[in-house]
Amino acid sequence: MKHIATFSIVAYDPIRKEWGVAVQSKFLAAAAVVSWARAGAGAVATQSYANIAYGFQGLDGMESGTSATDMIQLLVGQDEKHAQRQVGMVDKFGKAAAYTGAECNAWAGHIVGEGYACQGNILIPGTVEAMAQRFEELRSYPPADTELADRLVEVLAAGQAAGGDRRGRQSAGVLVVRENGGYGGNNDRYLDLRVDDDPEPIEKLKKLVELHHLYFGRVDPNDALPLAELARELQEMLQRTGQYTGPINGIFTDETKKALRTLVGIENLEERWDGESDQIDGKVIQYLREKFSQ
Repeated sequence: MKHIATFSIVAYDPIRKEWGVAVQSKFLAAAAVVSWARAGAGAVATQSYANIAYGFQGLDGMESGTSATDMIQLLVGQDEKHAQRQVGMVDKFGKAAAYTGAECNAWAGHIVGEGYACQGNILIPGTVEAMAQRFEELRSYPPADTELADRLVEVLAAGQAAGGDRRGRQSAGVLVVRENGGYGGNNDRYLDLRVDDDPEPIEKLKKLVELHHLYFGRVDPNDALPLAELARELQEMLQRTGQYTGPINGIFTDETKKALRTLVGIENLEERWDGESDQIDGKVIQYLREKFSQ
């Protein structure tokens, strides 16, 4: 069994009702093993000779109402190799717990706070403390200004700055779930981003989160622009991109709308405009202008 040395955080956002996990490790695709989350259940980080069953069994138990503390005790109690395991959990109620086995390679430990748990092994001492401190600092920010995903990645960066995995860096990931928060609205996987093999995985992960906000972030009604006022500009743009062959008359016709819908889909921005509304998110127009304006 491969030893997964890493540092991670599990956390709950009571405002958006989101559960999340973020992880960094000198281990290929660590997030594929470590990170587990389910809306209405909780989040789990299983590492250090990771027992994958801690992930799916932990979520099943917490979804049924078992607390994070009791779930860890149950899983550890029936695991003959529990001394080698490390796990952090936050349950459906936002209560967190963690466990570090006595045989985890030094430095190993965890910190549990209100709504989160930070844990790691084979670390430079001070890493987990820096992570917990950063999460507490970010807690004071207005909820509208910072998503859970951003906070989790900031916590990873703080851990890395304090030393991180003493073997180096390789992969990082962030997973955030909320009810009906995923693509299309019929699943809970709001954000699931991974950097599986990169010399600066946390920096790359930050950039992926920024892209996710562009493509799938919450649309602010105050940023909506009337398409009728943009018709001529869009017709000229759509003619250049090949989606529109009609007249440049400044009238937002059905033909213009169909062409815009096609371009928005090609650019993967369909979550920011439904293709029917007479108004469009300003971020979509900004993106199109930057990419396609003369």
